[in-house]
Amino acid sequence: MGGVYPAEMKDITAGSHIERFEIPKRVILPLSQHLGTPCEPVVKKGDAVKTGQLIADSNKPVSAPIHASITGTVKTIEHMHHPLGARIKSIVIEGDGTDVWADGINPAMFEHDAPVEVDFSKSDEFLTKIRNAGIVGMGGAGFPTHVKLSPPEDKKIDTLIINGAECEPCLSADHRLMLERPRSVFLGALIFSEILKPERVIIAIEANKSDAIEAMRKMCEGHQDIQVVVCKTRYPEGGEKQLINAVTGREVPSGKLPMEVGCVVQNVGTAAAGYEAIALNKPLIERVLTVSGSAVARPKNLLVRIGTPFRSLLEYCGYEDSDGNKVIMGGPMMGKAQEYLSVPVVKGTSGIIGMRASDVMIFEHRPCIRCGQCVQVCPMGLNPTLLASSVENEELDDLLKNGLMDCMECGACAYICPAHRQLVHWIAVGKMKVKR
Repeated sequence: MGGVYPAEMKDITAGSHIERFEIPKRVILPLSQHLGTPCEPVVKKGDAVKTGQLIADSNKPVSAPIHASITGTVKTIEHMHHPLGARIKSIVIEGDGTDVWADGINPAMFEHDAPVEVDFSKSDEFLTKIRNAGIVGMGGAGFPTHVKLSPPEDKKIDTLIINGAECEPCLSADHRLMLERPRSVFLGALIFSEILKPERVIIAIEANKSDAIEAMRKMCEGHQDIQVVVCKTRYPEGGEKQLINAVTGREVPSGKLPMEVGCVVQNVGTAAAGYEAIALNKPLIERVLTVSGSAVARPKNLLVRIGTPFRSLLEYCGYEDSDGNKVIMGGPMMGKAQEYLSVPVVKGTSGIIGMRASDVMIFEHRPCIRCGQCVQVCPMGLNPTLLASSVENEELDDLLKNGLMDCMECGACAYICPAHRQLVHWIAVGKMKVKR
């Protein structure tokens, strides 16, 4: 199974209630916030838009529409910096100071865990509503949810897993969501179950979240087909394939998807968003994320509009900006370091970590000492140093045979390596070379 045990650093925000961040004056909405085909604008420069209004879409099967997250005017449509590194075509909206929602959406219903019932008699509409709401995986991967919920007819799904592991250090957004909105998560799980018709639903939570475990178990009382399973506190237990193995004992074959072993995995945030799409007619225009790290004076869990600049959130939380600091989107293990703080929150932004320069360790890259620790901790059973060395030495022929594309870039190998080799970097480079 592999895995490592980094310092959790979750207690910094685990007790912090979700706080709604102010409506931003300006948002940047990249047209690629999901795996698959980017969207195309359905608005133009100068158009007035309302909150929740459709502004971009695609007719391709693997894609998810994008909606305005504030009320205002389309200022420009141009390529802007994206937190994943590239410059992506984006819609920039300048707010007008109001928050007028698109027709058919009642924001008064959006109170935390509001008691709005789900009409399961209209379950045939669920999949279309989820697609039209732009719901994607909110654990980071960003796979369009309606696609995950539409397996081929020959792939029988018997197990739906709701992922509440949140194994990355520093992050507690999912933890707080399960504590403060357990009903939204629970009803989202029921909605997904109604679509997939599995034999069982498992809500998987790491053992270090005892209060969330209790909250979700209480929510599931009386539902025999929904089970809360406590997982070992280990990184990367929340990885899709690792979680499937942990709670079912099944192993997803190399190069295959979870549906090959009868499973679908959805994040707890995705489940809550699914509930809001069905019960409240609310598109995905905001999400809960964690702002934390040694350079952040007031770490928080915030409910934030998509498109909000990182800098606004960091400044609100007392970020001490200075030379040598590092800002990461996501957690410290798999997150992406940011060059520009002007980049926007996207649908997959689970956290923003600000680290002081004194806590950013830069190691000398030394030769492999053949200790084998990277092999022992790799959750995919790979030989990371073999893969990295092959790329480094331009020996690319055997990369695919040795499982290059199975690497999830979790960072466990680099974390444990006593020679501080940049294993994940070289593996990522190898993937780019192979794809050319």
